[in-house]
Amino acid sequence: MKHQETIYGLMAEFATAEQLVEAAHHTHEAGYRRIDAFSPFPIEELAEAIGFHSTRLPLVVLLGGMAGAAAGFWMQYYASVVSYPVNVGGRPLNSWPAFIPVTFEMTILFAALAAVFGMLIMNGLPTPYHPVFNVPRFALASRDRFFLCIKARDPLFDLGQTRKFMLTLNPREVTDIEV
Repeated sequence: MKHQETIYGLMAEFATAEQLVEAAHHTHEAGYRRIDAFSPFPIEELAEAIGFHSTRLPLVVLLGGMAGAAAGFWMQYYASVVSYPVNVGGRPLNSWPAFIPVTFEMTILFAALAAVFGMLIMNGLPTPYHPVFNVPRFALASRDRFFLCIKARDPLFDLGQTRKFMLTLNPREVTDIEV
C-alpha cells in the first residue's frame, strides 16, 4: 500500500456529467474541502457542488483600475503643473477635464493587466506539470470522461477511508494519483 506522502490524492472517473455533479455534492457534504473536478466541457452546477463560491479577482481588477486612474491623472498633473507649467491665456494649470481621456485609458489598461496577471497568479499558472497527468485514463478528461479528485492534503483524507468513500459514489474506477 502506498504511503500518504507519495500520493497527490485519489481520482474517481465517471461516465456522465450528472454522476460527477452528484458525486461532488456527496463529497462536499461528507466534509472534504480539498477537491477538484475535471470535465471536457463547462458544467454550471459543478462549481457550487465542490464548494467554490467566489473569487477575489474582481477586487484585484478594481484595485488595478484605481491604480491606473491615479497613475494617469498624476502623470498629467505632474507634467502640466509641477514639471513644465505653461500659462496659456490665464487658464488654470490643473485643467482636470483635459486629463479625463488619458486617465480613463490608464484605468482600463491597468484593470486589464490586473485581470490577466491576477487570473494567472490565482490559478497557479503556468503549470507545466500536474500530478493528475500521471493517471493514464485522465487523457479522456478532454474527450468524454469526468473526474473527481480528493487531494491528500485534505484534513479528512485517509487513504483507505477515502478510497472506500469514493467507491460508494459508484465511479467507473478509483485511481491513486502519484506525485
